[in-house]
Amino acid sequence: MNPHTSAATDSITLDQASAGTVLPPLGYDVSATTVVLGALASRDWRPMHHDYKFATERNGTADIFLNTPNLAAWFERYITDWTGPKGRIGRMTFRIRDSVFPGDHMVFAGTVSGTEVDESGCGWASVDISVTAGDRLCCTCTARVALPTDGTDNPWARKSEDWKP
Repeated sequence: MNPHTSAATDSITLDQASAGTVLPPLGYDVSATTVVLGALASRDWRPMHHDYKFATERNGTADIFLNTPNLAAWFERYITDWTGPKGRIGRMTFRIRDSVFPGDHMVFAGTVSGTEVDESGCGWASVDISVTAGDRLCCTCTARVALPTDGTDNPWARKSEDWKP
């Protein structure tokens, strides 16, 4: 049996992603609970993520806002919602340009910018993602994601010399 195999077949494969492939958008209505629970889950006790008065009066922001680890988790969800369970994020970088506040409807949109197969046979897709809230561009992200090269491949089975994100 191939060491990169798995019984699950509900992931996209590299041949289903090419430069220009548009990922399905993901929209989400952000609430104060979304902001606070994300901060708590990442153990971020800073008051600008749960204390309205602190955020608005001391920091001068419009409201409490999503923290960085919460946004990272949303990017990961967006990517793996597209790839399915065999998609494996190798690298991800993002830049916060504006805050995401309760009451915002954030929308994730992504496009594959390129694909390749590395020397170990691992398939990769490069993805560019943006997060908007209304007419504001809040975040941009680039990710390098391992995708199965065929129905028998599983990037999660790759170890050491076969995993070069």
